[in-house]
Amino acid sequence: MVAFKLVSDRNIGLKIFSATKARERDQLGETITDWIRTHPEFEVFEKIVTQSSDAEFHCLAITLFYRKSLRDPS
Repeated sequence: MVAFKLVSDRNIGLKIFSATKARERDQLGETITDWIRTHPEFEVFEKIVTQSSDAEFHCLAITLFYRKSLRDPS
């Protein structure tokens, strides 16, 4: 079990990437890398990988927790 303290801070956020189809799961790493590259103002400080499945579907979800980067000049 993972517990999180709720934080009221506009500089912290999360982004969830998920895929159920094999081709989407294969591309998930590239999708995440592209998102990180296009958002240099954010620093990822935690990640959670979740996998679930039933008889027909396999879902992979990657949750990134990020904050405004200290390197960001704005």
